[in-house]
Amino acid sequence: MTAGLDSSLPNGAEASIDMRFHGGAGGSEKQVERTGNVCTASAHVITAVIGSGVLSLAWSIAQFGWVPGPAILFIFSIVTFYASLLLADCYRSPDPAFGRRNTTYIDAVKNILGGRQEWFCGLAQYGNLIGATIGYTITSGKSMVAISKGHCLRHNRHLSNPSSCNIHDGRYLLVFGAAQLLFSQIPDIHQIWWLSIVASIMSFSYSFVGLGLSAGQAVHGTQGTAFGIGIGPGPHSVSSADKVWGILQALGNIAFAYSFSSILIEIQDTLKSPPSENVSMKRATSIGVLVTTIFYMAVGCVGYAAFGNDAPGNLLTGFAHSKLFWLVDFANICIIIHLVGGYQVYAQPVFALGEWYASQKWPKSNLVNREYSVTVLTPRIGVFRFTIFKLFWRTLFVLFTTIVSLVFPFFNAVIGLVGAITFWPLTVYFPVEMYSKQSGVRRWSCKAMALQSLSFVCFLVSLSAAVGSVQGIISSSRRYKPFEF
Repeated sequence: MTAGLDSSLPNGAEASIDMRFHGGAGGSEKQVERTGNVCTASAHVITAVIGSGVLSLAWSIAQFGWVPGPAILFIFSIVTFYASLLLADCYRSPDPAFGRRNTTYIDAVKNILGGRQEWFCGLAQYGNLIGATIGYTITSGKSMVAISKGHCLRHNRHLSNPSSCNIHDGRYLLVFGAAQLLFSQIPDIHQIWWLSIVASIMSFSYSFVGLGLSAGQAVHGTQGTAFGIGIGPGPHSVSSADKVWGILQALGNIAFAYSFSSILIEIQDTLKSPPSENVSMKRATSIGVLVTTIFYMAVGCVGYAAFGNDAPGNLLTGFAHSKLFWLVDFANICIIIHLVGGYQVYAQPVFALGEWYASQKWPKSNLVNREYSVTVLTPRIGVFRFTIFKLFWRTLFVLFTTIVSLVFPFFNAVIGLVGAITFWPLTVYFPVEMYSKQSGVRRWSCKAMALQSLSFVCFLVSLSAAVGSVQGIISSSRRYKPFEF
């Protein structure tokens, strides 16, 4: 990734360069040098999509099986691709080629739809951002546990009771939270471009490691069944109700993996013209979604072939006994490094919103507006500037996400919920509504009915996935004791 897109976050990647309600350009033209092209935009799309969500795809396919699983993945890619084409025409308004620029997603919603839609978009975006920080905290904790558990198993092979290596998430969630307390004091998102680049490299590293390890295991025999986990009393079967809940939760996991629409406008804002930005963005989206779909199909299907219906929720946790333990540890370290940076790209817009609101609410307060400076080691290294409110607000947010992660450390259920509640509004609803209004689609025309049908079906899918994920959280909570260290 280049520094030109500060929010270059894998998968999820759903963060925005500047998503404050009133902090965007408001549709006004900025004197910004835009040098991006189809190649750079394609790279941004690929990097934005491929991330921690890829780790849940083998488990998701296990809920469906060989017949429906890959088809569901493909359908999500088609819906994401089509909705992204509609959204690309909303970068400029009212004319897609020559209108005024909308430099952020929320600018586009504000200028094309306006009114309450802007607030609905803001709620969806910020819900996505906050949910992602919680999901990333949980995922990093799982990776730390995987490293620690693998180390324990390798050094205690003589133990007759493997449960002696059961390790709780709590201490590692606190470690990750402590690291975020430090990184969260970085002034703003424009100063963490280097963290995004490191995060992007890490995401590709652990994704390819997971694919390679799965392929190596699948060579010895392909696992899985036509329709996934069976229903019945058998040791590898579940009740019909649990089968349904698993399918619904898997839908949310896949939605989380494919979601990148909330930063599409920001990516498009890096493109030079001519040709028109919407033309270049559509080409970039075609390339990006195609590459991502092939990669997701490979990871999901090969992972399922390796583990079958016993596929773990997080693919890499299934290799605790692998002889290539050093490679598994490397992949988990890559996940942790990626999520340290990923957390910040999601959190910084939330920080910015809170600080903007406080400065508007209390413009004369010293606690909010008086800036203090502390020299970091030497003046050459830098000067740390902060306000009392900024220090308190950012610390409070990190504590909140860490506590929620301690109470609900359930990887698949949490990312499924985040994917479910944001997929419909950000990936489908707003692109359909903005495109329909800007293009003058007649209300009861065939095209309008088709677009609204697509939106309604995706709404039902998101709603079902949300219900399944909530049930998964409730079910897991019954068997889990929070705050175990």
